[in-house]
Amino acid sequence: MNLLPVEEGVVVDVVFPIDGKFLPRDHTQQLCEAVCQQWPQLAQEAMVGIHAIKLVSGGGEPAMLSRRAKLLLRVPRALAADLLACQGVSLQVDGLELQLGQPHARDLQPHTTLYAYQVAADSADEPAFMAQVARELAALGVAGERVCGKRQHMKLKHGVVNTFSLMLHALAPDQSLRLQHHGIGPHRLFGCGLFIPHISAAAV
Repeated sequence: MNLLPVEEGVVVDVVFPIDGKFLPRDHTQQLCEAVCQQWPQLAQEAMVGIHAIKLVSGGGEPAMLSRRAKLLLRVPRALAADLLACQGVSLQVDGLELQLGQPHARDLQPHTTLYAYQVAADSADEPAFMAQVARELAALGVAGERVCGKRQHMKLKHGVVNTFSLMLHALAPDQSLRLQHHGIGPHRLFGCGLFIPHISAAAV
């Protein structure tokens, strides 16, 4: 398989500090709609992804935002300039306000261990999911060792999507960048299939 290397800097994370206190625990669709209403061009680009926002664990509604919560948008660098020029943006997510601070761009780095909070699955069956992952990684030319994590479900307007968390480790630098660039599976705008650095696989 002849795979072109990922050109450095083609895709970046644009990071917005958040001034806000609460979000619904199931806010995936509402966040996507708020972001795409603010920046309609993001919905037209297949490589755009919206990372999950960190919430305080628990069962209360609405959920409190983590003190380190940020809005991370994974975008082609060509779109990043529009986002970086924004100031004083306020998003309304299911009636709750998120005031965004001054953003900055963060380049993807070739970490040996990567983690995705949610990867969309065709079913709730873990072996079937891991077979699906193996096929997609093979198509990308990505090896590494795989650890399947918690099964979850994501509520969307058109139904419920099964997801699993997923860790890959022992990744070569070019494979790590390729995986972060492309991700795996659908629903990037809902935070699925987006990989971030992880300290090690020992915690899984």
